[in-house]
Amino acid sequence: MQIYRQSLLYFRVFLDSLIIIFSYLISLWFSPKILIIRMPDTSEGYILLALFVVWGFSSRTYNLYDEFMSSNFSFEFSGILKAVFVQSLSSALLFFLLKVIYFPRSIIIIYTITLLVLLISERFIFRKILEKIRKRGTDIRQLLIIGAGDLGKDFSDSITNNVHFGYCVIGFLDDDPKPYLDGKYLGKIDELNNVLSSNCVDDVIIALPNYAENKFDGILRICENHTTRVKIIPDYSKFVTGKFEISMFGKYPIVSVRKEPINEIHWRVIKRAFDIFFSLAVIVTVLWWFGGIIALIIKITSKGPVLFKQERWGRNNKKFLTLKFRSMDYDSKDVDENGKFQQATKDDPRITTIGKYLRKANLDELPQFWNVFRGDMSVVGPRPHPELLNLESKVNIDRYMLRTLVKPGISGWAQVNGYRGETKDSELMQKRVDYDLWYIENWTFLMDIQIIFMTLFIMLKGDPRAM
Repeated sequence: MQIYRQSLLYFRVFLDSLIIIFSYLISLWFSPKILIIRMPDTSEGYILLALFVVWGFSSRTYNLYDEFMSSNFSFEFSGILKAVFVQSLSSALLFFLLKVIYFPRSIIIIYTITLLVLLISERFIFRKILEKIRKRGTDIRQLLIIGAGDLGKDFSDSITNNVHFGYCVIGFLDDDPKPYLDGKYLGKIDELNNVLSSNCVDDVIIALPNYAENKFDGILRICENHTTRVKIIPDYSKFVTGKFEISMFGKYPIVSVRKEPINEIHWRVIKRAFDIFFSLAVIVTVLWWFGGIIALIIKITSKGPVLFKQERWGRNNKKFLTLKFRSMDYDSKDVDENGKFQQATKDDPRITTIGKYLRKANLDELPQFWNVFRGDMSVVGPRPHPELLNLESKVNIDRYMLRTLVKPGISGWAQVNGYRGETKDSELMQKRVDYDLWYIENWTFLMDIQIIFMTLFIMLKGDPRAM
């Protein structure tokens, strides 16, 4: 399992908050005039709240949460000392302003020492745990560096010398062979597609000089077709999306081409829990009886199986069998005489009589809640396309394969904005992809709820693009 930076950030903020509370209670406990932990009165509550606010500002000022695993412990230790010193001064000032005369001043000393010891211990232990995990090969991301000049080589050395970063350099691509790379020279930049096809690469690091700027576009397109994330050293802003992310990796500025909040592990857990709850509710309350009625009508009115099963691509191109109520003749073909995929069109002769109504109301997709329950799909996400359509579109549509960075959904942002149904026009497919990528880069849990309500509204009023 990959550990995402934002998830680690939230976890560490939570731990630090517990440490502040614990240090505060310890200082009350060991105070000479307070022998037991008391429930905070009004003054104590104000003080604790103020300490949280001060910590928020001081930790941000001293960069205590900025890529802590890619900086030396000495820098973090220095930042903790400064932040705790600010906490000590703030607590003294608070006692004075609130005129809390019944508190012994030793509370400030006890709070400062406890907070300092616990924070340093927590950071050191956390770092050592991650280092041990990563030395065992767990949570290691494989990096491919494009550019074997001084910048790329220095960056690689920083990875090699700091195992706790959680990265491993599998090799370099460069148009000029570099014999000093100890066997890690994998070929010229033009061989990128072959290298990505034959190796497991999590991230591609572009460390090319400015004069090689003409290489960037081709590199990005190849990486996107392989759904491989790209980071650039230094900042080439014209290649990033509106949701790019800049961070410091040691002394190197790193630009993540796009931000994917939906892939943070804590949000993935929440989204998966909602998918299970929602899909189970639909299965229990609707699918078991209403689906039975639909299945009976399909069986009576046309020959063939009730369910239509088709292989589609899920998250990270993982293939799965999607389920739908069959809305076409069972012997209809997906490809024409030229071997090209045939999308469903308006008044398509392959669609059965009951199939027209099912597709119009999106009821043919009800069985896909089983796919959601099993984990192949999500309630909300980019719609999964047939394999032949994927193969055609990945060549013709810009950034098409980035849709598979997340689980496909029963409904999606593109669909509720009118881009559903037939997309023979490449501009329509490009629009659909653009909406899907906007969803991935701007996702929030509330957005999923909004899309569900918009989908229900469209189902009730009828969608003119439904066929």
